[in-house]
Amino acid sequence: MTTAKMIKELGEQMSISVSELARLIGQTPHNFNKKLQRETVTLDELKAIADVLGVKFEQAFILPGGNEINLSNE
Repeated sequence: MTTAKMIKELGEQMSISVSELARLIGQTPHNFNKKLQRETVTLDELKAIADVLGVKFEQAFILPGGNEINLSNE
């Protein structure tokens, strides 16, 4: 699933439009939609989306032995 599809699905499940989500993270709907089309949404923007919606966002590398390198390792 692409990042854009994930964000749109999140919006549907949280009953919020992509335009409103853009405004909540301090962007114009036009600019944010262009980022979705180009698949150039940044990690910081994904974190901001999670924060404003009160959901958890996880991103990690899982090594063969099970060790994880993730955002909480910063």
